[in-house]
Amino acid sequence: QVQLQESGPGLVKPSQTLSLTCTVSGGSITTNLYYWSWIRQPPGKGLEWMGVIAYSGSTYYSPSLKSRTSISRDTSKNQFTLQLTSVTPEDTAVYYCARDGAGAAYDYWGQGTQVTVSS
Repeated sequence: QVQLQESGPGLVKPSQTLSLTCTVSGGSITTNLYYWSWIRQPPGKGLEWMGVIAYSGSTYYSPSLKSRTSISRDTSKNQFTLQLTSVTPEDTAVYYCARDGAGAAYDYWGQGTQVTVSS
């Protein structure tokens, strides 16, 4: 059973960098054909896909967030990390990590973590 768990600060000040880590258990982030995404949901809005890191290490980002987003991984810890720079209150959201691929779209999700951007 694959499990994903987000971790990171719940409060970030405007203009700072938001950094979240997703720890994966029950499966390797380097397993062929699986992709590992960050998705967020602002209050009262729908889900927004932010970006993904592939099993190969390749990354792809939402065009609207590409200039501020970076996703990396630590294969020794089976973790992948989101960094979002220059945050504003509009970046307040519940942030999720999720697995995608091998014929099953987003079959495993983390529980989500609330991040509030406020001074």
